[in-house]
Amino acid sequence: MNAKIKEIIKLFFRLGCTAFGGPVAHIAMMDEEFVEKRKWLKREEFLDLMGATNMIPGPNSTEMTMHLGMERAGVKGMIAAGTSFIFPAALMTAVLAWIYVEFGHLPDFEKLMMGIQPVVIVIILGALLKLYKKAVKTRPLLYISLFAALLVLLGVGEITTLLIGAVLGLGLYLFFTREKSDNTGSDLKKNLLPFLPAFAGTGAIGGGLYTFSYAGLFWVFFKVGAVLFGSGYVLFAYLEGALIDDLQWLTKDQLMDAIAIGQFTPGPVLTTATFIGFQIGGWMGALLATLGIFIPSFAYVAILNPLVPKMRSSKIFGAILDAVNVAALGLMAAVLLTLAAHSMVTPQAFLIAGLAFYLSYFKKVSAPWLVLMGGFLGWFLYP
Repeated sequence: MNAKIKEIIKLFFRLGCTAFGGPVAHIAMMDEEFVEKRKWLKREEFLDLMGATNMIPGPNSTEMTMHLGMERAGVKGMIAAGTSFIFPAALMTAVLAWIYVEFGHLPDFEKLMMGIQPVVIVIILGALLKLYKKAVKTRPLLYISLFAALLVLLGVGEITTLLIGAVLGLGLYLFFTREKSDNTGSDLKKNLLPFLPAFAGTGAIGGGLYTFSYAGLFWVFFKVGAVLFGSGYVLFAYLEGALIDDLQWLTKDQLMDAIAIGQFTPGPVLTTATFIGFQIGGWMGALLATLGIFIPSFAYVAILNPLVPKMRSSKIFGAILDAVNVAALGLMAAVLLTLAAHSMVTPQAFLIAGLAFYLSYFKKVSAPWLVLMGGFLGWFLYP
């Protein structure tokens, strides 16, 4: 095993153990660790990968780990990064699933999470400020970002918002470009075709299997992983239709508990699949469900990663990518406002956030240590 692969495994395993707060927080931590601190790639490149990843199915932050690993050490790096990030959360979730099945209840994580949430807000805010400096190159791009944030706050879906951003970016290119020598129509046709496979859908969820089988369990989660856009709440809708309505393998209460565990554990929310797989099929079920839901993401990243530089070199796709990038930052800003409104409601939260801000901006303490500090303080400060 070469030195780069060992480095990838170590760093992404650590990230997987401490990455609380959902995809937006995960991406903020990656920006700090791999762009600012280790300089594996430039922030502009990070933004392009983030924008492109937002346009394909799968868990965005997990796919970003795969992109970073691939940038560092090729396909082997992609596999090492994604696996190392997923493994800690999947293992924790499987253990919690065993406790749930054996004892009928779960440990109380509320105080721990109440301490971590203010830290996550500080981490996201820091990343947003840095990313905005690179992404917002013109005033129209700023307006697209603000418009995207407003749409999300008004309840418009994430994918719809990103598509609107892409259309606005294309509009900016078509109507404001001054390069009359550029053949816009031929450039669009020439550059669109190679990218279509990366954005193609793969089918619908369902299957009508009422008798449990390991192959059926794997197939259900594989199909979910292949078409899933959005948050853990979207995941709830997919799994409710497949596992409760169609297959009748799970109750709604069990599914809600599984979604909650996916939110509370570090790393990707989609380790909810691990919890459900254990409930249905024990340790083997947990393994197959986890493999099923994450394998499509590895395939998507392997296809998409080499295309991103080509997208950037195309004038049309470069304009669209710029718009999608700032729209994605608008989504992050909307999530930040929502989290702050939910979490910053107690004196303890402001105390923890203030301390995290001081340690982050003046002492340069890294995000994983801040998260651990927040959990420790939350456990002792909240009654």
